[in-house]
Amino acid sequence: MKNLLIFGVGLIGGSIALESQKKRMFNQVIGVQRDGGTALSSFVSNGMLDKISKNLNDDIKQADLIVIATPVAQVQNILKKIYPSLSSRTIVIDVGSTKSNIMHFAKEELKEKFSQFVGSHPIAGSEKHGPTAAIVNLFKNKDIILTPEAETDSSKLEMTVRFWEDLGGIIKTMDPLEHDQIFSTVSHIPHLIAYNMVNLIAQKNNTDTLLEFAASGFKDFSRIAGSSPEVWKDISLANKTAILNDLDLFIKEINKTSNLIKNNDYVALEKYFDVASKIRKNWIKKN
Repeated sequence: MKNLLIFGVGLIGGSIALESQKKRMFNQVIGVQRDGGTALSSFVSNGMLDKISKNLNDDIKQADLIVIATPVAQVQNILKKIYPSLSSRTIVIDVGSTKSNIMHFAKEELKEKFSQFVGSHPIAGSEKHGPTAAIVNLFKNKDIILTPEAETDSSKLEMTVRFWEDLGGIIKTMDPLEHDQIFSTVSHIPHLIAYNMVNLIAQKNNTDTLLEFAASGFKDFSRIAGSSPEVWKDISLANKTAILNDLDLFIKEINKTSNLIKNNDYVALEKYFDVASKIRKNWIKKN
């Protein structure tokens, strides 16, 4: 493949660009400047990008691979924008943390070209965001979830698999709805809880004192509250059904803990903690 076009040169999009340049996977890596976003000119100077798109329709026509690495709420408009100029040879992928909505948008906006779209979600990232957060080897030995459908072009799926493997990823395929339910529980809810806890502290009248004495446990736990508010606002609304279901379950767990403490139930409280402790230790051993 000769030309890579990236919408959303942030942590994920920028890391794709860096790794692609390092391994010389494309003749040109082109970034699309977002209105009001971080200026990309310095990332041409440092070699992350070969150029910034000046004539987007031409760059879409010439692209062999288009990566949409924006917050998920922007994906539909980008798909609509690329559709008229999209060549039949071009593969389109996203990197969004929600998949049911993205696959729906792709079918709706790409129409007869939907077979060229391969839903993707690299399980790689950090609380840092923006193009300065991009790093080489971000995807090394990380799971890459693909959500192909019956209409997906098999040759384009194979090329997408090869692309992610060349970046160091480990490919797994999944139904979009199953993906959203899983990542609501293991990713989306933990992020929301981290935001909840930091906001809880912010609402107290001794916030500065609390943060002064917050030790490594709180720093580890709250790290992901430093993630992009825009990204997590979009994810929360895009995966609303699964997240609300999991929040209901979490509230039940909080209430269960509260009742055990209120009732001074030493035995049951220790058992409750012991179950969670053993599950986590076993998980860590396996990973």
